[in-house]
Amino acid sequence: LSLGAAGYFFWQFTELKSNPQRFIQEETQALINKVSRLIVLPEGETPTIATVSDPEKLKDQPFFAKAKTGDKVLIFSTSQKAILYDPVNDIIVEVAPINIGQQ
Repeated sequence: LSLGAAGYFFWQFTELKSNPQRFIQEETQALINKVSRLIVLPEGETPTIATVSDPEKLKDQPFFAKAKTGDKVLIFSTSQKAILYDPVNDIIVEVAPINIGQQ
């Protein structure tokens, strides 16, 4: 069993090294699939994905008030919407409108 698992992870590693863009696309699609079960997402738009790495630095922004390390932010530029998703608890933490490039 452990030899099979080692072989699988080695194969995954070589796939990642040979085609990192495909890996990123698959991870993005998996995240979109999870979030779309919880909320209706904008159609025809692929979000920019960010991961919360230091919620302490973001605590003064209301959108990130309940954010935790590892939470995902899906940013839909065209639809001007941001979604904060907790992948551990599989919940939407926050949704907010965004203004990109407008002041």
